[in-house]
Amino acid sequence: MPLLDRFLRYVQIDTQSDPGSPTQPSTEKQKDLGRLLARELRELGLTDAELDRHGYVYATLPAPPGQEAVPTICFCSHMDTSPDASGAGVKPIVHDNYQGQDLVLPDNPKVVLRADDFDGLRQNIGHTIVTASGTTLLGADNKSGLAAIMTAVEYLTEHPEVPHGRLRILFTPDEEIGRGVNAVDMQKLDADFGYTIDGETRGSIEDETFSADAAVINIAGVSSHPGFAKGKLENAVKIAADILAALPKDRLSPETTTDREGFIHPVGVTAKAESARIDLILRDFETGKLADHAEVLREVIDEVGRNYPNSFISLEVTEQYRNMKEVLDLHPRVTALAERAITSVGLELRRAHIRGGTDGSRLSFMGLPCPNIFAGEHAFHSHYEWASVYEMEKAAEVIVAISRLNTEMLPA
Repeated sequence: MPLLDRFLRYVQIDTQSDPGSPTQPSTEKQKDLGRLLARELRELGLTDAELDRHGYVYATLPAPPGQEAVPTICFCSHMDTSPDASGAGVKPIVHDNYQGQDLVLPDNPKVVLRADDFDGLRQNIGHTIVTASGTTLLGADNKSGLAAIMTAVEYLTEHPEVPHGRLRILFTPDEEIGRGVNAVDMQKLDADFGYTIDGETRGSIEDETFSADAAVINIAGVSSHPGFAKGKLENAVKIAADILAALPKDRLSPETTTDREGFIHPVGVTAKAESARIDLILRDFETGKLADHAEVLREVIDEVGRNYPNSFISLEVTEQYRNMKEVLDLHPRVTALAERAITSVGLELRRAHIRGGTDGSRLSFMGLPCPNIFAGEHAFHSHYEWASVYEMEKAAEVIVAISRLNTEMLPA
């Protein structure tokens, strides 16, 4: 099946995850795609392909005779799409031979993709790109990775002359809400190292992510009837507003930071006069700086709290994931193998770091060193999301090249 046909099938299946759901996976509809992928893998001859109760798809492409001693690689992509924009009723539009023109999306003419706004568009002049219709995201994040992996698996099953070791395939739910590997069975996965196929521009490999913590500020105010509130009421809604207003504005925020700068980012507020809750995320490439960001929050809470002496404000910080470079630096062969594969298919190597995280962040700390490779997805989490068919095809070539070169670059 051509890669584009696979991709178009996948993006039309609604797999949006839900951060408010306590279940695993967070939405049952993610299993709709999981069932399709498991069936397609079995049709390609991966007889053990299965969708488990947690929404994970596992499958094995065995090593050809004589290659059994080669280290096992896991290739991983996630099936869910972001809660930031609707993933229901996606209508993909194929733009053949893109020539740099503005693309007005028909279902919402206010959504216009301009080459001046997206550097990747200029790099794809002459290629086929895919957009949504303007009212949904596309789902290229990360169904472009799914299509690339499936295409590479199909190629390897049809070309038994290509040497490779044992390959493990892992498709995950709930990556977009930070739970992508919560229930992965590492013993069952049984791989030596891996790669997430979940990046952007062709030729890029990312071996560094943010380190991440979550923070929750709980506010217990003092409620009173507003008609008799003088000297009594300490409104938790206003306390929350004061805390948010006191956060740094010219630094430590996503809108004022770039490159390797970290931030504090409020992502949700629930509030009424008696109580309120603020959810935030803390991010930095240096793990030790997360404690500094938490201290900034404590200082803000103390400053605001002095104006509300009868209220109680608490801060709870929990670990989310850590910079995978801390692990990958101990396994240089893993990154070197991917870099060699990228250049072997005629691409310019682009080393990058992620101002975010991937399943590979946590997998690395769970014992599976796992950098991230490009998949041709762009402007994700928005109505502007688009994908490059050429870059997806090159990602599939890189997967094949990694598998082949792995038989040559055996560990010392």
